[in-house]
Amino acid sequence: MPLPSSRARASFFWPQFVFGLLHLALSSPMIYLALGLPLLMRQHGWSGLEIGLFQLAGVPAVFKLLLAAPIERAPDERATPAYQARRYRAWSLALGAGYGAALLALAFASIHSARPVLFALLLACVLLATWADVPVSALQIRVLPPAERARAGGVRSAAMFGAAVLGGGVMLVLSQRLGWSAPFYGMAGLLALALALLPTLRMDGAGEDDGGARPSAETGVQASPATWPALLRGFLAQPGAWRWLALLSGCFPLVGAAWVYLKPMLLGQGFAAEQVAWIVGVGGGALGAAASLLTGLLAPAARLPALLPRATWFGAAALAALAACLACQASAAWLIAASGWLACATGISASVAFGLMMERARPACQAADYGLQASFFALGRLALMPLAGWLLDGAGSAALVAALAVASAGMAALAGRWMDALARGLVHQKKERIKAL
Repeated sequence: MPLPSSRARASFFWPQFVFGLLHLALSSPMIYLALGLPLLMRQHGWSGLEIGLFQLAGVPAVFKLLLAAPIERAPDERATPAYQARRYRAWSLALGAGYGAALLALAFASIHSARPVLFALLLACVLLATWADVPVSALQIRVLPPAERARAGGVRSAAMFGAAVLGGGVMLVLSQRLGWSAPFYGMAGLLALALALLPTLRMDGAGEDDGGARPSAETGVQASPATWPALLRGFLAQPGAWRWLALLSGCFPLVGAAWVYLKPMLLGQGFAAEQVAWIVGVGGGALGAAASLLTGLLAPAARLPALLPRATWFGAAALAALAACLACQASAAWLIAASGWLACATGISASVAFGLMMERARPACQAADYGLQASFFALGRLALMPLAGWLLDGAGSAALVAALAVASAGMAALAGRWMDALARGLVHQKKERIKAL
């Protein structure tokens, strides 16, 4: 007999907590490197273009689809859902350990290290974090039933903003007080704790709500060179797949770019570095986490396509408000309010994105399908960051945010036109799960 809804939700509290902690531990260093480090760079005289170019250390995120190949590689006769879940767990532990070692290596460097050396260390961290995210996310999709995935998207987005509080706020304050190495030691310790909890998750029932789907040549899940084209064709054959990938690479990086450059922009408005850390890193991160959790709790998976254009319009309005405050040299109170609005918009957008990415992952291809979507997500962000840095240097912060607002409004209109195609894609996924039962 199925569990009542409240009991069923309670039974998945621990997995949701463990995955939330894992995403927090994986993301905090990345947030610190992406959002905290630009502030330190600006303090030490780095230009906006240099900061943007250093964001290219995130290039490995574009290749998540390729990084998923060895994770999915397994003999057909052994690739039961529980076996695949245990495989994802083993990869998560191994890559997480390597990530922790890279963080410790960064602790021995400094902002004054040779820039090629610093870039290489950042690249190693990003590579291992990106790679570890694939099996962790695939395991999350495998362990949680479809009914929990919209909520899981909210938990993941909230973890990202928790990482913004930790990596973009607390750790930034820690670096100001205790020096370069202290944040990296702290984040490596958090990662070790999260990895230690991973073996507590049950693997024996994994995949039951997806019909216990197994890899096959027809689905293209077997990650050998001969079947990867079939896997790609299978994903892209879903209704609205190309449109979804276009929106994924266009909608969310726009508010994300403004969020990345918000700290340097506020620094340029006369805020002290520690003030920026508390306002954006802690306060903004808390608002974004709350918005993410509320979105995940209140928006069922079936409503996510309809929520996408609304979330994008909300982000465009937040960007326009921030641009107006910057252009008018508004008071600190107005700038803080606009920053809070942007934090909420970013949290809602991220929650919708992660929820749709989980829904789009086919039952037997979690790692590969997630990797493909994450690659497009990262590609949009990486393509935008140097351009945004160049615009910040050449035209100023108000012009940058205004340009992002206009682009976001265009993407919102496009999302509204393509909403029905996205909804058909989710219906197709539901039918595929029913067929597997």
